[in-house]
Amino acid sequence: MAGSTTGLTRGRLVAACLLATMLAGRASSQVEDVGRSLVLAEPPAPHWFWLSDIVLHRTALFDGDSGEMLGTISSGTAGVGFVIHPLFSPDRREIYIPETYYARGVRGQRTDVVTVYDARTLAPAAEIGIPPKRAEYFPGNAANALSDDGRFLAVFNLTPVTSLSIVDVTQRKFTSEVPAPGCSLVFAAGPRRFFMLCANGSVLTVVLDEGGQPTTISRGQPFFDPQGDPLTEKAVRRGDEWLFVSFEGHVQPIDVAGDAPRPGERWSLLDEGARDDGWRVGGQQHLAIHAATGRLFVLMHQGGPDTHKTPGTEVWVYDLATKQPVQRFEMPSPLATFVSQLATLSAEGMLGRAGRWMLGATLPHTGIDNIMVTQDDKPVLVAAAAMPPTVTVHDATTGAVRREISEAGLGLSLLYAP
Repeated sequence: MAGSTTGLTRGRLVAACLLATMLAGRASSQVEDVGRSLVLAEPPAPHWFWLSDIVLHRTALFDGDSGEMLGTISSGTAGVGFVIHPLFSPDRREIYIPETYYARGVRGQRTDVVTVYDARTLAPAAEIGIPPKRAEYFPGNAANALSDDGRFLAVFNLTPVTSLSIVDVTQRKFTSEVPAPGCSLVFAAGPRRFFMLCANGSVLTVVLDEGGQPTTISRGQPFFDPQGDPLTEKAVRRGDEWLFVSFEGHVQPIDVAGDAPRPGERWSLLDEGARDDGWRVGGQQHLAIHAATGRLFVLMHQGGPDTHKTPGTEVWVYDLATKQPVQRFEMPSPLATFVSQLATLSAEGMLGRAGRWMLGATLPHTGIDNIMVTQDDKPVLVAAAAMPPTVTVHDATTGAVRREISEAGLGLSLLYAP
């Protein structure tokens, strides 16, 4: 009975947050100009970021400095084609999104395509048909991958047979389907190469020729324990090295510079004291990296085993050279931020700061789900929460809040940099 009451309370909180967000958006919305065609500036500003929304069924571009929404892309059938995972061409002139459509909304004949969007106008420029097999999962950050040269797109399929659909985005055509029994998701590993995580703790490597046909499909030796301490798929990349993290907080590097992906030496995010205190990775997108400084940002929470998806309350920063923590940022509670925005409590002024402090001290910390760091010399850390939906922009060197993004969406799911 207690579980039912808790579920009912949580459901009421979700419904109240959604209703309040919609009402606030309606109250503050203004009449838009009709008939204007906007073009994004080139190159992208250093603090632009993309944010996907599974409720509004879109991915939106925001300016982290001004808080302004610059544009949106909507793709696929709402409710079934919800994983909006943008991939950006190396020259940043095109965006690729695999999409699913049903003839009658949520049923009927299914059509899967890779849609090519113009990166300046966000208008669709082309559609490339693919087999109606693409997988959808939440949060979807490894459902598709673009080769390092920007030529081939790999789309992960699950029917429940696993495979990859290969698309030549330059020639605008589907080229091949690559079988991948026992292996899932996909990561770029070179101009003509991808790798996948496998159920036995190994990786499967796929190498393509100039025509997009597989020339090599090889499986390496197991290097992690998928039962005792699995790797999460929420990896980040710095140059030729991918960094994965396990459920128990061990970082697993994978080097893709050589002829085949090579697992590196594992290291732990947590010392004995942190483990005793119950600290673990958490959230839907719990890693971010600043390549130039070699700083790894990790979203953390206190919880028991198998709570790796529980939203985080702190961000810990590690020096990749020493593999040691160098900073800890306590993140503001999304619930306190959300209520402060609805109550129009400014972060400036004594009264506003006092009100916000009181809300932060009395309301529960509902946790952050996603983090991302920009790659400029004055980087910002973007933090998003799904419930209630809030986005805050922080100084990545101090953790201080620089801006709150108001009305960012309803079902925030993934963050990406252009």
